[in-house]
Formats: sequence, structure tokens, C-alpha cells
Amino acid sequence: MRQLIFMVIGLVLGAVPAFAQDGYRIKPGDVLSVEVLEDSNLNRSVLVLPDGRISLPMAGTVVAGGRTIEQVQAEITQKLGPNFASAPNVYVGINTLAAPPAAVARGPAVAPTIDVYVMGEAAKPGKYAVTPGTTLLQFLAETGGFSKFAATKRIQLRRVDAAGGERVYTIDYRALESGGASGGSTIMADGDVIIVPQRRLFE
Repeated sequence: MRQLIFMVIGLVLGAVPAFAQDGYRIKPGDVLSVEVLEDSNLNRSVLVLPDGRISLPMAGTVVAGGRTIEQVQAEITQKLGPNFASAPNVYVGINTLAAPPAAVARGPAVAPTIDVYVMGEAAKPGKYAVTPGTTLLQFLAETGGFSKFAATKRIQLRRVDAAGGERVYTIDYRALESGGASGGSTIMADGDVIIVPQRRLFE
């Protein structure tokens, strides 16, 4: 039975373009799919942040940028190992490739956009090209909402200031939705990262 499961997972990963699996170097903006055979609660899509890192429950931070699928898969397996009686079976694949750099436009001018990233328990994590002036609530609407495991009271907005320091803002989406909190009109900035954490037990 286990061999059959391995074969099915292999076929699923094989559906990703060959160049993305054979020696492909992961880039910021790629979205990876992570499958852990022994614990389906760890299965998820994760965005590779601009600094090349991804974050996973029980494994913590893993450097993915510039590395191959096999290298990332091996490190996740190693970091998850202490949580299992034997080494877990981890499978990593490319869910979505980062958008290539925009070509130089010829003809009518193209409206400028900014890059905003979403990761964690969002309905559609990834990199978004956002129109300048878009508010936080408008952007969250663009992403399609959240997964059923999302801790919507603890959403994080991570923003790098002009001095290069990172500021982290905690957002209670439920309070924004009900009008009980301000912040929904916050204007998104280039490079903003929205992190939607996983809901804790009984949360």
C-alpha cells in the first residue's frame, strides 16, 4: 500500500514541468507544495519570500532560494525527523513558478504595479502585482480569503522601512470585517509580506 502511495505522489510531482524538478534552482516568488506522508496536517503550499526562506510548522525556517528541490526536501526531512518515530517521507514540488521579469514595454505605457507577497493559510498564497494605492482590505479580497485553518485574528503584515528595518503589524481580520478596528485602509507598499498563521487548537 505504501509503495502505491509513493507512486501516486511521484506521478503528481511529475506533472510539474521537467525543468522545475530536474536541477531547477528555487527562486523568491516561487510557491512550493510540501507533502508529509505521515501527517497530512503539515501539507501546504508555501511562498518563497524575497530573502529565499520558507517557514513550516514543526520544521521552522528553511532556506529554499538558490537550492534544488532535493536539497530543500532533505533539509525539511531532517528538521521534521525529531517529531516522528522514524524519518518522515517528505515530498516537495513546484506549485507555481515566480513570474519572470517584465519585458521592456513597446508602445503604450504600462501602468506601474508593486509586488506584495502572501504566505501561510491564505486561499491563494503567492506573489501579487498590485496597483499602487490598493488598501489592505482590497488586497485581501484579491487573494480570495483564507483557508479553513487560518488564524484570522493574528494575521501579520511585515514591512521594511526606509532604514532597512522590518516592522511587524498584527491584524485582526474579524475586527476589521465587523468595523471594530481600524487599519483596513492601510495602503499596501512594495515588498509587503502578509503572513496568515495556522489556527491553534481550540482557537
